Amino acid sequence: MLDLLASPDAWAAFLALVTLEIVLGIDNLIFISIVAGKLPEGARDRARKIGIGLALVLRLLLLAAIAWIVGLTQPVFDLGIQGAPGAYGEPTFDTAFSWRDLILIAGGLFLTWKATSEIREKLNPHETATGKPRAGTAAFGTVLFQIIILDLVFSIDSILTAVGMTDELPIMVAAVVIAVGVMFAASGPVMRFVQANPSVVMLALAFLLMIGMVLIADGFGRHVPKGYIYSAMAFAALVEGLNLLARRRNRRLAAKHDAAPAG
Repeated sequence: MLDLLASPDAWAAFLALVTLEIVLGIDNLIFISIVAGKLPEGARDRARKIGIGLALVLRLLLLAAIAWIVGLTQPVFDLGIQGAPGAYGEPTFDTAFSWRDLILIAGGLFLTWKATSEIREKLNPHETATGKPRAGTAAFGTVLFQIIILDLVFSIDSILTAVGMTDELPIMVAAVVIAVGVMFAASGPVMRFVQANPSVVMLALAFLLMIGMVLIADGFGRHVPKGYIYSAMAFAALVEGLNLLARRRNRRLAAKHDAAPAG
């Protein structure tokens, strides 16, 4: 361990891994903020804290089973179907699937379904389908179960990323703990901000829908560089931030106009 602390390469790997883990944790944090917002106000913080705590526990357990995690990338079956050639002559999708691929596809389908159903509910707020709870009255156990499923998917992706960047387990553990700590510190303000701004909720749901489609594509062997995804998310967030500032300024001007004496 002392050798690692004295190594510039180890510090470079550590800082790079912390940054990457924090960026990857954004997806997890957005999902927790959205689903926890379905709970009554008194239970939201509890769900948020438990969800992020479970994210840390799952990541540490998966790091402890690092050999098993690496084995998840080995193909378990091959459909033997050749996809149509892409722009560079390679097949458009991979027909050999590993357990990681299957987990990513299942998680992507779940995330796509969840984001789509939430968007539908936002667009039809007065719809009351049989057995469908109203917003803010979801069962705590149901919300926690959804958080656990996505925690597992994001944790496996996170640990495989860590394995690809360094072979040193102490560096991976330290980076994961710090990244989840940043998630925990940011989760409260992020959740309150998302819930206080309905347009941000819709933007976050669109992010989740995009992330779900990316997970499915990744499971089929079509890797989309994360830089593209997060650049698009950052640009959309910047535009929405400008919209929020414009709406706030208009409200202030309207309030000032209403308060001004007539004549």
